[in-house]
Amino acid sequence: MTCVVLMTKKKIPWNLVKSNFICLIFSGIALAGNWIFLYGSYQYTTVTNATLAYYFAPVIVMICSPIMLHEHLSVKKILCIFTAVIGMVMIVGTGLSAFGKQDLLGIFLGVIAAVFYASLMLVNKFIHDMDKLELTMIQLGTAAVLLFFYVFFTEGLAFLSVSKSALPFIALLGIVNTGIGFWLFFSGMQKLSGQSIAVLSYVDPLVAILISGVVLQERMTVVQVLGGILLLGSTFTSEVKSLHKPHKNIIA
Repeated sequence: MTCVVLMTKKKIPWNLVKSNFICLIFSGIALAGNWIFLYGSYQYTTVTNATLAYYFAPVIVMICSPIMLHEHLSVKKILCIFTAVIGMVMIVGTGLSAFGKQDLLGIFLGVIAAVFYASLMLVNKFIHDMDKLELTMIQLGTAAVLLFFYVFFTEGLAFLSVSKSALPFIALLGIVNTGIGFWLFFSGMQKLSGQSIAVLSYVDPLVAILISGVVLQERMTVVQVLGGILLLGSTFTSEVKSLHKPHKNIIA
């Protein structure tokens, strides 16, 4: 991400960083917490369960928006929240009976990751006048520092003994998935309508679920499938509802 900023010759507006300092710190903490609990979720449950739990974040934003952002909660949004909660209950309940307590822990960690992600979206609403690319670089940098200390205090220097065979994959995740991925995302946002962005954001969970079933051969019950449809469908419906207004959310 730093290389992208240098290539585009963007300068960090330190005066804006100073005025938004507290929110930037909280957003970095939220991003780091999001990653910690999401990857922790992957260790205990399937990619599908973790992804669906993670995408409970928009529901949390809808619930908190009237309090934090003073936004009106319409009847349609209330119905979407209710439907999403039913979907999550179906996923959690079936996961516990079909797979066991370990999967329940993974889903729980996924929901905590969703809380951090929702916090990131809400905090970003209070950050003003900053370019999306610069904001993302600062948030990623803050999260990287926090994650370094987290790994150091939880694992010690064990992370230095990562096998050589894993290094290319780590580099791939860092450079392609994070750096180039965010760059393409924000570049595309500037040329797409709000409706297109909202629709394309749901490619992420659908691809994750598809890979989980086809490539990883992970199991998913019929009830969980229905719960996932209710969860993703309700949050998507809520997004479509808000497309008539300018999209100001910055998701990093």
